[in-house]
Amino acid sequence: MAPPELWLLRHGATEWALNGRHTGSTDLPLLAEGEAEARALAPLLSRQQFAAVYTSPLQRARQTCELAGLGGQAVIETDLREWDYGRYEGITTSEIRQTVPGWTVFTHPCPDGERMEQVQQRCEGLITRLVKQHPGDKVALFAHGHILRSLAGCWLGLGVAGGALLVLGTGSFCVLGSERDQRALLRWNAPVQLP
Repeated sequence: MAPPELWLLRHGATEWALNGRHTGSTDLPLLAEGEAEARALAPLLSRQQFAAVYTSPLQRARQTCELAGLGGQAVIETDLREWDYGRYEGITTSEIRQTVPGWTVFTHPCPDGERMEQVQQRCEGLITRLVKQHPGDKVALFAHGHILRSLAGCWLGLGVAGGALLVLGTGSFCVLGSERDQRALLRWNAPVQLP
């Protein structure tokens, strides 16, 4: 059974994304720049045949999906929501490091937030379902920076912590797939040219 080809699409720019503020459950809209990033994905995505399209329930991902031209196919997938940063919601990494030197979401806890083990379980469960439901299919996943990096880390067998190695900009796309029965990274953090 061939694994699916997973197209990971990070939402376009929001105010907090540009400011480096951790945006978990805060439901921010796209900026005009983010809307342009989302629209720039449409020509590329229109050339693909997706068996399924899933999006985080948060509006920045849903707006990106809609503007990229796949809103009509989209199904809300709660496991694509961003990490729960707890007390670190809306705070930058540099602010957190003033009291917790060397902090990253991939190496340290988020007080009152989601634990790395919980994110790992969420990602592994989603991957298992996608592999079972969509063998050999192309599947589009619209979501957020840290959860998509975590999902890729799990796909590659590196676990959530492997996401620390994968930088991901707004409005970018990535493709997870396989080569000779080995899960592989086919494309990562690929930008799309804005019109």
